[in-house]
Amino acid sequence: MKNYNTEWIRNVGIVGHGDTGKTQLVSSLLHTAGMTPRLGKVTEGSTTTDWDEEEVARKISINTGVAYAEWQAPAQPEKTKINLLDTPGYSTFINETKSSLIAADAALIVVDAAAGVQVVTEKVWDYATEYDLPRAFLLNWMDRDLASFERALDSVQQVFGRGVVPIQLPIGWEKGFRGVVDLITMKALIYTPDGNGIAKIEEIPQALADEAKLGHETLVEIVAEGNDALMQEFFDQGTLPVHDLVMGLREAVLAKRLFPVMLSSALHNIGSDAVLNLMVAIFPSPAARGKIVCHKTADHKGETVERAISDSGPLSVFVFKTLADPFAGRITYFKVMSGVLKNDATLANFNRGTQERFQHIQVMQGKTGTEVSELHAGDIGSIAKLKETTTGETLGDKNAQIFCAPARIPEPSITFAVEPKTRADEDRIGVAIHRILEEDLALRFGRDPQTKEFLLSGAGQQHIEVVVAKLRKRYHVELMIHPPKVPYRETIRAKADAEGKHKKQTGGHGQFGLCRIKLEPLPRGKGIEFVDDVFGGAIPKNWIPSVEKGVRDSAERGYLAGFPVVDFRVSLYDGKYHDVDSSDMAFKIAGSLAFKEAMKQARPALLEPIMQVEVYAPDQYSGDLMGHLSGRRGKISGSEARAGNVVIKALVPFSEMLSYANELISLTQGRGSYAMEFSHYDYVPNEIAEKVIAAHKPHHAGDESGEENGKSASA
Repeated sequence: MKNYNTEWIRNVGIVGHGDTGKTQLVSSLLHTAGMTPRLGKVTEGSTTTDWDEEEVARKISINTGVAYAEWQAPAQPEKTKINLLDTPGYSTFINETKSSLIAADAALIVVDAAAGVQVVTEKVWDYATEYDLPRAFLLNWMDRDLASFERALDSVQQVFGRGVVPIQLPIGWEKGFRGVVDLITMKALIYTPDGNGIAKIEEIPQALADEAKLGHETLVEIVAEGNDALMQEFFDQGTLPVHDLVMGLREAVLAKRLFPVMLSSALHNIGSDAVLNLMVAIFPSPAARGKIVCHKTADHKGETVERAISDSGPLSVFVFKTLADPFAGRITYFKVMSGVLKNDATLANFNRGTQERFQHIQVMQGKTGTEVSELHAGDIGSIAKLKETTTGETLGDKNAQIFCAPARIPEPSITFAVEPKTRADEDRIGVAIHRILEEDLALRFGRDPQTKEFLLSGAGQQHIEVVVAKLRKRYHVELMIHPPKVPYRETIRAKADAEGKHKKQTGGHGQFGLCRIKLEPLPRGKGIEFVDDVFGGAIPKNWIPSVEKGVRDSAERGYLAGFPVVDFRVSLYDGKYHDVDSSDMAFKIAGSLAFKEAMKQARPALLEPIMQVEVYAPDQYSGDLMGHLSGRRGKISGSEARAGNVVIKALVPFSEMLSYANELISLTQGRGSYAMEFSHYDYVPNEIAEKVIAAHKPHHAGDESGEENGKSASA
């Protein structure tokens, strides 16, 4: 394959809401450019960029697919390499889109011509704004029932402003859609449905002549507004020649002043060559976007470094995606930020202080890689089996260290407990989960120290289900999922004084231990304090730790419902022993009995974890969200307006947040998101505590009965 210099590279993120046809569009573009022999279709599972088993089965994009088209646009002296990033469009997988857009230099936002702007359309616009990306719109599915150019365009303009300007008009509508009027060249582009995507150029139909003239004049005026030389030319001539209009449009797009609108039917390959031509003509090369801003330290704080995206700079490579393949191993996707990466180069990993050898660098066409000898600044490539490097890390010339900032991914919004089905699954889960975590930045995995459950956290229920399916298909790990247990705790509200006595007589040595303790409550978060107040040798020093162990073990098993008892002080102040029959075990049992007796007097109570919750949503939903949180026993602690959105802060019991993710989607039509972290423990209201205790008492009673049987046997 040819090596492309920076000037002849375009990196385009294909973004938008789910089911707007992004993957189908990429398939059409690749076929039109001659990169694939046939037009792959999502419905048949034959597209280039949706090749994962789960994507094929569900017919949605879960991961970002990477592909490239080599395309020679009109008036260009040679071909341009267009790297296409086909990103997910559903909110559950939108973090993958955000992390992948770091590698893009422009975004093509695909909009359903029947539905108009949807939830994720706004989210990807925000991501493009955050990364300062030039962008354009594509109204897709123009051939579908209820598709409307006017209604869809109005929807986009209302949300994103007057900078949204059409550069094409449709020829035909719904089933009759067969081409577009190019408002730049003022020609009609007519396509054969399901053809090769190459237009037949004709004169504009008479019925559209007036509308096309008005559209062209509007486009020329808007482009000329931002450029004094073009404005003067416009005043002198009343229009702009095609070359100057394209140049002005490219400058306006790069400045994020204009956002052109194109049209297509991806399923029937209508409009594909025009999209490729405009990507080359109006989207910037990596170098045209200016310098990248990185940092001198790995924490991405403090002094910054500017570096031009140029072959002449020191080599630097940023990893924006990792894929765990059970056969090929770890596949690392990267963008060359500066310099030229040659095959077999050894690069320093600045984040880890290690070195990696880049053998067999490739460019990816979906799941198929093609080896190349070198990649120039701005290009995108991949490599298999790097030893340590993961997503978000920067590599390069050890004498020119920089750190490019990774995407800021929100914390997971939903957690499930996962349970291996067999012992073999439990043995395999560690390695398998580690590999999945490498490729999915929005995933968290751990074990709750109290409930002992494996917890898997992600962006939504579908996200967790996909991960569980991947574990089963890729690594043969079978898991069951269910909502996590709430880590309740128990405590005391009053002081108590109690005695514990363990006495057992059998043939030979017996068992004897007696201790007297006092319990008193401590402030939240203080745990358990043990105080030795024994005087006069009532209990020898070597058996006092046994009393403490008995108390702590009994507290760990709980008193009300089997949850650990916390935040109390136990003072051992007296006891008795026998020179022959006393032992560590006798005093451990005595300590446990004393603790249980004291709990009867100490007004035991149930505690629940309280979470600090932040909800982010358009501010039109603020009233409903606050009411909903209050209905979940939440205490609103404040709200903050942020550019048409609101951030609501509240303290909410963890038990009330288990199903919140799905309800938030319903309340905000998918526009809301939230994050939460542990704040503190607080008392459970009596009526709820009674239900929790009743639900857990049967199991706990079984534990107690076994211990009581042991006690009666030793009495």
